[in-house]
Amino acid sequence: ADMVDACYQANVAEAREGRLVKGAYHFMTTLSEIDEQIKNFIANAVVEPGDFPPVLDIETPHKRVAEVGEENIRAMALKWLKAVEEHYGVRPVIYTNNLFRKTYLDTPEFRKYDFWIARYGKRPDSGDWQVWQFTQTGTTRGVSARTDINIFDGNAEEFRSYLDKVWGIE
Repeated sequence: ADMVDACYQANVAEAREGRLVKGAYHFMTTLSEIDEQIKNFIANAVVEPGDFPPVLDIETPHKRVAEVGEENIRAMALKWLKAVEEHYGVRPVIYTNNLFRKTYLDTPEFRKYDFWIARYGKRPDSGDWQVWQFTQTGTTRGVSARTDINIFDGNAEEFRSYLDKVWGIE
């Protein structure tokens, strides 16, 4: 509810300067009130038309899901998703791992959302993902440490079309 990436504002400025698509990401926790998490995200996230939609990361450990309850986890996630969509005018994307998606988020209320699925070594099981994180130990120019590597389900032109579509830009 009060965590902010210390590098976020600088990263936003650098992305703009480099004419890169930027985005904003929130890791949902069950350890603080979802209303406070929503306020923190909206107070700090720079989300503008043409950006990648806001992302909600839902990866609650199975033991914690059992303690809190599946319905409570889903309710928290839906509250965040709806509030952020209302505030920014774009439907957020859900980031999660393949197993969590199949176990907890394969319900009607989540089917309208696009998914960014983490599954290392294999493509996601479902065909409803937009982005696939296929490794967390990749290398790329300009990054000295191991990093996540993700693939959009399409080419560069289709990625731009996707961004236009989610923002309602014709």
